[in-house]
Amino acid sequence: FIAFIYLTRPAWILLYHSSSPPCSTSTDTGIDYNPKQMAIREKVFNTIISCFKRHGAETIDTPVFELKETLTGKYGEDSKLIYDLKDQGGELLSLRYDLTVPFARYLAMNKITNIKRYHIAKVYRRDNPAMTRGRYREFYQCDFDIAGQYDAMIPDAECLKIVYEILHELDLGDFRIKVNDRRILDGMFAVCGVPDDKFRTICSTVDKLDKMSWEDVKKEMVNEKGLSEQAADQIGEYVSMQGGMDLAEHLLQDQKMSQSKQACAGLSDIKLLFSYLQLFQVTDKVVFDLSLARGLDYYTGVIYEAVLTQAGVASVTTEAQNGAPGSTEESVSVGSVAGGGRYDGLVGMFDPKGRKVPCVGVSIGIERIFSIMEQKVSAEKVRTTEVQVMVASAQKNLLEERLKLTAELWNAGIKAEVMYKKNPKLLSQLQHCEESGIPLVAILGEQELKDGVVKLRVVATREEVSHTVDIHTAPHLRTI
Repeated sequence: FIAFIYLTRPAWILLYHSSSPPCSTSTDTGIDYNPKQMAIREKVFNTIISCFKRHGAETIDTPVFELKETLTGKYGEDSKLIYDLKDQGGELLSLRYDLTVPFARYLAMNKITNIKRYHIAKVYRRDNPAMTRGRYREFYQCDFDIAGQYDAMIPDAECLKIVYEILHELDLGDFRIKVNDRRILDGMFAVCGVPDDKFRTICSTVDKLDKMSWEDVKKEMVNEKGLSEQAADQIGEYVSMQGGMDLAEHLLQDQKMSQSKQACAGLSDIKLLFSYLQLFQVTDKVVFDLSLARGLDYYTGVIYEAVLTQAGVASVTTEAQNGAPGSTEESVSVGSVAGGGRYDGLVGMFDPKGRKVPCVGVSIGIERIFSIMEQKVSAEKVRTTEVQVMVASAQKNLLEERLKLTAELWNAGIKAEVMYKKNPKLLSQLQHCEESGIPLVAILGEQELKDGVVKLRVVATREEVSHTVDIHTAPHLRTI
């Protein structure tokens, strides 16, 4: 009987998807999630964790709050979004803003020089919530990072491969992964005439190009940041470029960019990165995009961001895949779903002797992915439990036999359920199976007990099969 349940499980496990669409409840402090939403979230988490483990990562955890000084000065203009906790006569504390800075602090405090780790936990930001865009004040981050001194671009390429695998497995729709390098940006700013003390603030403005038009970005640079119009126009020429390895080669020969050693070092690494990405077979979704900035202050090298595009819109043009310099195609972004980069100097900020540990990593935008997945399955039914079989009775006064059989199923590792009534109606038990998506029902009746059998019904097809079992010698049930 138990063997039959195990053997037939692949055939019926996908028979059911559940009922009403997911719906969350917004409170003043956060979001409540119902069982249907949690079932979707658990599936996404399992896919991501499976990918991280496939790439050899181990996991850690860190406190939900950090010393305020630990987080201060690490996030650029976004530092204003950090939640500070009220001083109660002790140390000044803040809720963690991301998982990267706590990870760097963890490495420094524990004197760890190499690790490949993933960390999935909640972070907090004083942001304006936008539920439809997966933007909240409390939300999960899923981070994968490689710390250690390794040859250039090999760990970086693996991080991009991980993003590719996760987005492909989740089947969210068309996507592209944009890459750039902080050294290229700084070199570009320098040759365009941006003063050194304005590099970070201009970088934060360029980072808004995915939300604002170039005209608005330029206006902010000139009117608010005090940049000359000529410098802004030169930046505009570069940030319109997209491509691949050939674009990097083209820029290495560019009259202005070739004057910057920083930019040339970044461009050489981009070329090397694309050569590894070709070996990993992911270049069809990756584009070298000079407009990608990522405003966080701690990035020192390669940066990347994955965005979903609307159905039917090519994620990367054929020319961009082949690396043609300056090739572009208008694609409609529906939001960033992953981002990351190299941050070689962050660990040194927490080490008493300033010892650096090179790091590169990626953060999966899990909340936005949840929002997209919920929209995708809103018209479908989603199962919220994993019960494999319902133990039911066809007549009265069979509670003892039902409980015995249920216990043996649990002992055998089978997910089983029984109604909490002494004499439930058979129709009610069968309806519960249909409503909950339980695929099998084991039916006990007076005749079945006399014959020493259990009637097993497939709920979806109503097909029934009888299996020999002696309920009164239930301890031997798992050997049948």
